[in-house]
Amino acid sequence: MEFELIPPIGLGALVIGMPREAADQALASFRDPSAISESDQSGRFVFRPSGLMVSIHCSRGELEAIELGRPVDGQDTVRFRGVDVFGLPAAEVVTRMRGLTTITKAEDDPASFVAPDLLLSFWRPFEADDAPDEEQGYYFSSVLLARPGYYDTPAEAAARLRAVGHQEP
Repeated sequence: MEFELIPPIGLGALVIGMPREAADQALASFRDPSAISESDQSGRFVFRPSGLMVSIHCSRGELEAIELGRPVDGQDTVRFRGVDVFGLPAAEVVTRMRGLTTITKAEDDPASFVAPDLLLSFWRPFEADDAPDEEQGYYFSSVLLARPGYYDTPAEAAARLRAVGHQEP
């Protein structure tokens, strides 16, 4: 199955900002009813037969972020504007993303990257760009799509609220 990341909106039935209850139901729609994984945790994550993990992160009763974990096989594909985020080597994903938007190494993890304008982050446990046999470092292991402000520090969050005319608590 093909899944398209659409920042800042979401992924399929999962829409950033939707109420927690609706997000729980939308997450369940990613299950394959013929092959429900014993690892699934209702309202948290599901595993598809391909090994693709779909996880939701909620706060204050709303969906804030969607995380996907790399499938084991090619039955499921996750794309952003034609870029296969798990099927291509991480270095190639970064190169192609740079043709679409700003993408930088994560400050706290140089093997991972963030596209701040899109609120997408790409993670892998270590960098192995020249070692295809090291799948965990050669490919990204997960991608996270988040709501605006998800990565803000408290000071940045306060500035964002002031910019849109809200008062600080």
